[in-house]
Amino acid sequence: MYKPFLFIASLLLHFHLCAQPFKTSQLKYERVKTAYSEKWDGLKKDLVKLKINPESFELFIRVFKKEKAVEVWLKSKDEKEFKLFKTYSICSSSGELGPKRKQGDDQVPEGFYEVSAFNPFSNYYLSLGVSYPNESDRIIGKGNLGGDIMIHGNCVTIGCIPLTDTYIKEVYILAVEAKNNGQTNIPVHIFPTRLDEDGMKYLNWNSPKDIVLMSFWKNLKVGYDYFELHKMLPKVSVSPKGRYVFN
Repeated sequence: MYKPFLFIASLLLHFHLCAQPFKTSQLKYERVKTAYSEKWDGLKKDLVKLKINPESFELFIRVFKKEKAVEVWLKSKDEKEFKLFKTYSICSSSGELGPKRKQGDDQVPEGFYEVSAFNPFSNYYLSLGVSYPNESDRIIGKGNLGGDIMIHGNCVTIGCIPLTDTYIKEVYILAVEAKNNGQTNIPVHIFPTRLDEDGMKYLNWNSPKDIVLMSFWKNLKVGYDYFELHKMLPKVSVSPKGRYVFN
């Protein structure tokens, strides 16, 4: 006779937890609390120096595979243009330049993604999920595309983006702050290299006969160039053939 009461109580508890601010729920995890205690005060000072409001900012993550670099770009919500906040080194890599097209190819994806998950108890300390496969990947890829691509701690990888435990603490809590302050979509753009003139020459020199691959990279370059010019994010959609379309 107590089952209805227990059901209602568990339902109320579920709604209570869901209604909590995202940061509050994350701080229940020991690794997130440690990250905040070690890193947040210093990060706030760096934000103020860059004239970014620590209580209200948006986050954009940009990855370059050849350079083994993860750029963190931020802007206060009342601003239009992003500012480069920090660049972190990727400490290990797998695969080669080019997109991920199937499970088991050891490739790091290339394209336009977003943070899809927060894992405060990852096997690699802390991790942020990358939304691979996206719509373009599903159209162009074949068979089992794989998944579970993460930006994470530690320094081992098969297709992911490892930053070491020290650096993932910073990136993770910046993502928590951005989401907690209302950013529903945290973009993650992954490129083979910087797609400037020198970068395109390098790609063409290394893959001169791969017309499909060069066409893919030229498509990525349109989105890359937009951000380089405006320091604002392009609106990205996908054509029926899997090409990225930018507005």
